Amino acid sequence: MPFVTIQIAKGHSVELKRKLAQAVTDTLVSTLGTKPEWVTIHIDEFDPENWAVGGELHIDRHSDKHAQKKS
Repeated sequence: MPFVTIQIAKGHSVELKRKLAQAVTDTLVSTLGTKPEWVTIHIDEFDPENWAVGGELHIDRHSDKHAQKKS
């Protein structure tokens, strides 16, 4: 029984998460030969201010993109 955790930034639509879950499930079924009903996927969303790369918060690295989203 595969259990997959996917960590992504908040802000993706439910439809996009549905597509992601289906694509991951399809890949595990074709690669491992498991049954789709045995695949469990947990999508863990986080805020950009809780993610840093190279010592810099993601929200600061891409502040122009985040400002556009909030508008």
